Amino acid sequence: MTPQLRPPITPPHMVSPLLVAGVAILLLGLLREPARQKLSAILLAGAGAAYFAGGLGPWEFVFCAGLSAVAYFGLSDYRWIGLGWLLHGGWDAVHHLYGNPIIPMLPLSSFGCAICDVGLAAWYFAGAPSPYPWVRAAKPAN
Repeated sequence: MTPQLRPPITPPHMVSPLLVAGVAILLLGLLREPARQKLSAILLAGAGAAYFAGGLGPWEFVFCAGLSAVAYFGLSDYRWIGLGWLLHGGWDAVHHLYGNPIIPMLPLSSFGCAICDVGLAAWYFAGAPSPYPWVRAAKPAN
């Protein structure tokens, strides 16, 4: 594989993806458990399909299947979701260097996605706590 030419990376290219991760955390934090964990696993599984036309051929399908399995395990443990976002961040880095960017008209979009994914992974490894004190786990049905 030959590395792709990309424009220079500037500080806004490094900071804005963390802001996107922060917004995602604020939105997901509004959900009570277990809905937050279930939706997070679904979003992770969907992220695996983001690169189907990403230029790496059948490896795109292999990655999607693997990430879907990790998301399945994430239905019961946030650490799997954190691992999945780290894997996706690595796949973003591969696409930044060798494949097509996730958003074709933004050549650094895969780079930004990789940074965003690391921010999300850190939150999931921390147990995905809600930033809102009034959001508690749903009471189990009797």
